[in-house]
Amino acid sequence: MKYPRLAAVLTAASMVATMAACGSAEKTGGNEAGSGDTAGALVGVTMPTKKSERWVKDGDNVKAALEKLGYQVDLQYAEDDIPTQTQQLDNQITKGAKLLIIASIDGTALSTQLDNAKAANIPVIAYDRLIRDNANVDYYATFDNFKVGVQQATSLLTGLKVLNADGSKNPEAKKGLNIELFAGSPDDNNATFFFNGAKSVLDPYIADGTLVVKSGQTEFEKVATLRWDAETAQKRMENILTATYKGGAKVDGVLSPYDGISIGILSALKSGGYSTGTYPIVTGQDAEAPSVKSIIAGEQYSTIYKDTRQLADTTVEMADAVLKGQTPKTNNTTDYDNGKKVVPAQLLESVIVTKDNYKAQLVDTGYYTEADLK
Repeated sequence: MKYPRLAAVLTAASMVATMAACGSAEKTGGNEAGSGDTAGALVGVTMPTKKSERWVKDGDNVKAALEKLGYQVDLQYAEDDIPTQTQQLDNQITKGAKLLIIASIDGTALSTQLDNAKAANIPVIAYDRLIRDNANVDYYATFDNFKVGVQQATSLLTGLKVLNADGSKNPEAKKGLNIELFAGSPDDNNATFFFNGAKSVLDPYIADGTLVVKSGQTEFEKVATLRWDAETAQKRMENILTATYKGGAKVDGVLSPYDGISIGILSALKSGGYSTGTYPIVTGQDAEAPSVKSIIAGEQYSTIYKDTRQLADTTVEMADAVLKGQTPKTNNTTDYDNGKKVVPAQLLESVIVTKDNYKAQLVDTGYYTEADLK
């Protein structure tokens, strides 16, 4: 279902008013969300894992920004274990958190915790990953995930010289270029946005024979990578090479949705005889340092840079507004239907990064130092 912007704002305002009137199940001197007196309030922040560099940065940035505003922060990492994350949320609710910021492992596995948060009058902000199938998700902070997929596919086509640098079609583009498709974790709502965005760009080129998915694996269910796991991706790429690329056939490009998956894919390709100068065009996402180094070295072709500093600041601004009884700024109230409601969202912009522009985008902006990428 779709809510017009005005209705979404009124709904959010009504929700905040209700929170202020009803109070928390564990009142602590009037510093419940929406009371206006939130000095020192506890905010629970849960992140999926420390195995990914980006989630470590996200957690650190959110915590620092909240503490700068005077809030207490309980930051937890669940190491991609769903029961651990649910227990962490239960503990945060019990400890009297006044707001929860959740980057979920499985976007459908937290309904009990969301219901308990609602009963305790604790607002919830979904961080980067939409939490599904429960109405007790108040706001969502993320990037334009469909556009991220479009950017990944566009960079793949540019690397394959199907498109020129300015986005125009290359009339001298080769036909019959062999590509393979990878997608993210099926329990992460973002994964389908990324994949659908990419396919919206690639499908016409597959249809006209410019691109050929030689393995025949084109459906999301076939190409998804559970938990975004590099080893899982590596094994699948190895199997594709063994089963499909024989007799001199070569992979020209690989759509990869995430840098960790890209590293796994490149490891499989290296074992299969590819090397610098012969690697296919491989995409990615998150501008993680190992992949940026790989791009500089001429292995991975591109990544999508999402400035998680901006995402952290945006989320903290939303949290601060909610805790003070205000309606936070959002710029999308139509597209993020979680199965129970359309969740008001604030979407940020992302950038394609290649060897040609990594310095301007990542070093000159202070996201990395030159030393970080040595």
